Parts: sequence; structure tokens; C-alpha cells
Amino acid sequence: MAGGGIAVYQTGKANSSPEAPRGHKAPGLLHIIYEPVKHHTPLCPLTVPELSSMSFEDIMQLQNKVGTKVYNEVAYGNNKRPETKSACTSTKKPAPFLRQVVPVRKPTLRDPRFDDLSGEYKPEIFEKTYKFINDIKHQEKEVGGKQLKRTTKSNQRKEKLQFLLKRMENQERARKSREQQRERELQFKRQQRELANQGERPFFLKKSEKKKLQLAEKYQELKKSGKLENFLSKKRKRNAGKDRRKLPQQMQKKAA
Repeated sequence: MAGGGIAVYQTGKANSSPEAPRGHKAPGLLHIIYEPVKHHTPLCPLTVPELSSMSFEDIMQLQNKVGTKVYNEVAYGNNKRPETKSACTSTKKPAPFLRQVVPVRKPTLRDPRFDDLSGEYKPEIFEKTYKFINDIKHQEKEVGGKQLKRTTKSNQRKEKLQFLLKRMENQERARKSREQQRERELQFKRQQRELANQGERPFFLKKSEKKKLQLAEKYQELKKSGKLENFLSKKRKRNAGKDRRKLPQQMQKKAA
């Protein structure tokens, strides 16, 4: 066999002697060996016509012995194209307009909010790490307030500055509310931990109970600041508007 490849050897009659030395090839068997040599002349190469003359049972035994991959290379040849070989394209087929000559890897997009590589979200650590953002926002709020005082002619710019300042105030109010809620939860956990250390059974609040406590604290804060009546009047107006929107539907159902 010229070049590196698979050589198939066939020897004489079988010898089933159990006293044969270890490593001795029993005669009468087919030996398929992959030898990466440049020049090799097997004693008796088994060609494709000889494989076609074998029985189906002998072919199956040979395939089970040497493996499907080696058997297919002997029977059908190795048609695998080397990776270094250039791809052949037919000249009759027109090349596409947007042909990709060099394969480019598509960048994988990663959302840090839902990726495990970013770690677990902990509000306390997040607030401490990015505390400087709140300082920057506070400075921007002061600058915006000064610009609003200076702006007298342009109504469009004045409305834009008022909108930005109101948005910053709402964000600051929401951030403080989150911090207060987190502090209340931590305080409640400390109390339950102390009760558990004393041997008492811990108590866990439901979402509805947490909401009731938040409303009670909010009412107390509004009462201290003197804004409770204003808050209640706005809430009554909102509820009245909801009832007014639902009223025509109820009347239609009754009429039907």
C-alpha cells in the first residue's frame, strides 16, 4: 500500500491451539492495521472485490472486530476533505452577492440582569457600591434648580427643566421608600431571630400584612407632616373616578 493508510492482511489456515504465545497472531484471521507510513507492501492485501466475495456473516464479524470507521475506509475509501485544503466551488453556479469569505463569529449578547456570571442581586451591596450615583444625581438636581431660576423667557426649556426636576424628586422619593422598607424588614428579621433564640416560634408576615403595615406607617408620616387631608382628598377623587368608569358597564348588565 503506497502512502499512509489501512493495510489488510490475510494469513493461512486457522490454528486454535491454546498454547500459542501471547501477542502471536492466529493464522486464518483478517488483520486490518492503520499504518501511517510512506511505503508499505502487505503480504496479501484484501481489496474491495475480495470483500464482495465474503459472506454477510464474515463481513459483520470483520466490521465488529475492526470497527465501523476503519471498515468503511477500507470498503469505500476515505473521502474526508482535509481542513487545510481549499474548498472547491463550481464555476457554473453564480456566487452570492453577500458571500462570506472569512467566517466571522457572531458576538454573543449578555444581559447582566439575568446572567449567573454577574452573581446574585443583593440590594444592600448594590446601594453601597453605587452610592456615588445618588451624589451625582443630587448635584444635577441643584444645577437644574439654578437653571430653572435663571430661565424666564423660553417656556419650552422651562417645562423641560420642571419635568426633569420632578422626575428626580420622584426617583429620590422612591429610593428612600425602598430603603425604609428594607430597613423595616431587617428590623423585623432581627426581632424574629431574637425570639427564636429565646425558644419561641418565629412568625413570618404575609404580603397583605406587610402592605397594611406600610399603609399605617405612611398615614402616620402624612399626619405628622400635615399632608394627610390632601392625600385623602386625592385618593377619594381617584376612587370616585374608578367607580364612575365602572358605572355604565353595570347599568348595561342590569338592562340586559
